[in-house]
Amino acid sequence: MELEFTPEEDAFRSEVRAFIAANLPAATRQRLAEGRPTTKQDVMTWTRILHDKGWSTPRWPVQYGGPGWTPVRQHIFLDELLSFPAPELLSFGVSMVGPVIYTFGNAAQKARFLPRIARLDDWWCQGFSEPGAGSDLASLTTRAVRQGEHYIVNGQKTWTTYAQRADWIFCLVRTDPAAKKQEGISFLLIDMTTPGITVRPIDTFDGGQEICEVFFDNVKVPAENLVGQENRGWDYAKFLLGNERTGIARIGTARSRLIRARAIAMRSQRDGSRLIDNARFAGRLIEAEVALKALEITQLRVLSADAARGSTGKPNPASSVLKIRGSELQQRSTELLLEALGPDALAYGNDTPADLPEGADAIAPLYFNTRKVTIYGGSSEIQKNIIAKAILGL
Repeated sequence: MELEFTPEEDAFRSEVRAFIAANLPAATRQRLAEGRPTTKQDVMTWTRILHDKGWSTPRWPVQYGGPGWTPVRQHIFLDELLSFPAPELLSFGVSMVGPVIYTFGNAAQKARFLPRIARLDDWWCQGFSEPGAGSDLASLTTRAVRQGEHYIVNGQKTWTTYAQRADWIFCLVRTDPAAKKQEGISFLLIDMTTPGITVRPIDTFDGGQEICEVFFDNVKVPAENLVGQENRGWDYAKFLLGNERTGIARIGTARSRLIRARAIAMRSQRDGSRLIDNARFAGRLIEAEVALKALEITQLRVLSADAARGSTGKPNPASSVLKIRGSELQQRSTELLLEALGPDALAYGNDTPADLPEGADAIAPLYFNTRKVTIYGGSSEIQKNIIAKAILGL
């Protein structure tokens, strides 16, 4: 099955592909092609290149600086970006807090934050999960007590991605401990340079420090940094998570990994023949490619439905389907990469043999890092509950 696009959409795809090829710094492209993490400077430089082109906020409305693309063009742009591959736009700003601000924020917040998000003048991180509140996020205990024109924030967040890079953090905080747990939560924007904030990176199994703990000790936050209404933060969080789950599908990322797995399997030898000629491996690879095509069609349907509904401020439960299947295919693609490389995947780091495929040393760490994607953004179990209740009516 093949998706058919209009001649204008095909021309747009060619324009995007040519722009990325001509403007993406070579060192950044090399890092991503090998499956290595990008640096903060990689992401900032690339975002500003896209911003100058008017492409750094692909899903934003025109009135807030977006390009006014149709859902199909949004899909094409993100697909080409991740397939190339090029750095992802910082989702915490562009896909999460940005839409919350332009949907629920006041005029001053829109004027202050949106232009800086679009250009990545501010690096954002997400303060949702806590040691005792992960999948059951509404159980969070970080407190914000109003004192005059400020809130005093105390508590802890965890699994906070790239908090050590961040200038700002958007947080869910409990402002009414007497209310039902979903009804006493507010949405605050907090400057990471505020006294009382401590960031502690967490060592992960792949050798990185992508995630952190963030501690708040009597942190003084201006009340003007409250988004929307006090105690309505749970509604804004559900809206944000709907946007996040749509982006988590990452079709282009999985596609580029499957292409790479096929290329490695074409040259890998198993028992005197190419791995690609092994029926079991080839069948699993083809199955993943077909599943990815089905996911692409589903994502286009969800994006089109969102565009037809307009900005209601309510999450689309269909985004949970994208989150489940997209995260599963990301994991499957790294599994196939690891299997294609075989025992050579164990030889990574400074001892990597010179005759291995370029970037072979990054495949095992990538595999281990990708185990997390069925958990963050709401675990697969939580997504299935959402689908059962909101779509199937069970």
